[in-house]
Amino acid sequence: MLETALMAERYPAVEPYESGMLDVPGGHRLYWETCGVPDGTPAVYLHGGPGSGCTHGARRNFDPRSYRAVLFDQRGCGRSRPLASDTDADLSTNTTAHLIDDIERLREYLEIDCWVVVGGSWGVTLALAYAQRHPERVIAMALCAVTAGTRRETDWITRDMGRVFPREWEQFANAVPVAERAGDLSAAYARLLADPDPQLRAQAARQWCAWEDAHMSLAPGWAPNLSYRDPKFQLTFARLVTHYWSQGCFLTEGEILANMHRLADIPAVLIHGRYDVSGPLDTAWHLHRAWPNSKLVVLADAGHGGGSITSELVGAVDSFRTLL
Repeated sequence: MLETALMAERYPAVEPYESGMLDVPGGHRLYWETCGVPDGTPAVYLHGGPGSGCTHGARRNFDPRSYRAVLFDQRGCGRSRPLASDTDADLSTNTTAHLIDDIERLREYLEIDCWVVVGGSWGVTLALAYAQRHPERVIAMALCAVTAGTRRETDWITRDMGRVFPREWEQFANAVPVAERAGDLSAAYARLLADPDPQLRAQAARQWCAWEDAHMSLAPGWAPNLSYRDPKFQLTFARLVTHYWSQGCFLTEGEILANMHRLADIPAVLIHGRYDVSGPLDTAWHLHRAWPNSKLVVLADAGHGGGSITSELVGAVDSFRTLL
């Protein structure tokens, strides 16, 4: 069931030909941009995190001669406003359902009928949840570092991986109050990151990002750098990750896998790194088994990033550029 990889080079850097801010319910304004050609195959890119925002490099996943690629920063992060790092940020209007609605509002605003959906890490969970609610709007899907938003996955990251990184996990767990160390660590961090004391918030954000760097760094030659990012980014990222994880990603447990039948007619490529200790391969495997129209590519040189994971994603996206 493991398919041959689709190797491709990343495309040269491009600038968007159009961009703007879209007002959505709850007082949020979303930054969006389109790259490539206006009459190209429409595609939307869903970034990871939650809370990382889109990078300029994400534009390079799309053939600018063939795609009309839409990229946007999800609620509370990147160039969207307000940021989750703001002390008065209201996260009650930042849920998976809100994000799915935002994707649809953006599609309608840009007058796109349907599109190729591309995502990585958290963006995979969001892409799957979106496609299951709106399968008629999805041409195909290219997904890397596969996740499904389950409690099992987040418990693995926040607690079980202490067996793999005992020293780093001890530092991570000891940053929360003693009474909360045996419980949901993402919820404990979410409370610290909402504390009125700015120094406490900043310290919690740094510690969270240091732990993320520790458990995502097994792939040779790849070193995540969240712990070196600026404090505002760290706080935005950590607040949104812990907000979503402490709420089970606002999904019922096992919801994505249970609803895979809704994607039966949608072709997809799932790409996952063998070294991905943050997100073990079994999630991608079970989704693939429940999705006969999908191909699973397992990379021997990649973890949650690094290696050939980006070139494989570009190859997968390329394979769908003439479907419309």
